[in-house]
Amino acid sequence: MTTLATRSPRLTAVRARVVELSRFLAVGGVSFVVDLGLFNLLRFGPGELLLHKPLTAKVLSVAAATLVSWVGNRHWTFADHRTAQRGRELLLYAVINVLGVLIGIATLAFSHYTLGLRTPLADNISTIFGIALGTIVRYVGYKKYVFITPHAAASVPDTAPLNAEVDALA
Repeated sequence: MTTLATRSPRLTAVRARVVELSRFLAVGGVSFVVDLGLFNLLRFGPGELLLHKPLTAKVLSVAAATLVSWVGNRHWTFADHRTAQRGRELLLYAVINVLGVLIGIATLAFSHYTLGLRTPLADNISTIFGIALGTIVRYVGYKKYVFITPHAAASVPDTAPLNAEVDALA
């Protein structure tokens, strides 16, 4: 008995994309909690370590959230497309992540300073819009520039040197 998914490659591709997007958004949600939680912990938590240094707290929380999201996306969302070049992958991931953050800052700045919309509601709407745009840029950037290994070769890079040595000895 054949299922609809086996009869329709397009449906299978759509399903795979929906699963990938769901994983991407879940990892992003966890990273958001890490960012916000660590920021508040550093500023207002026990000892108030960075109470008077909000930018330092934000840089540290964003760095931690970026690492969490890279690991989550590398090993779960884009596991079939990760590369063997972890350093390159992390650097590009961070650059794209910074671009996403800058988009969020730009939407807030545009709304607040150019359009003169200075209410808390306007600031929050522009921030949400910036997060949405930044998320789209991140997803496309990660797919296009970071996690680029085709599925068939995904498991080869991590074990290729070991397999080559074993084959050479045989």
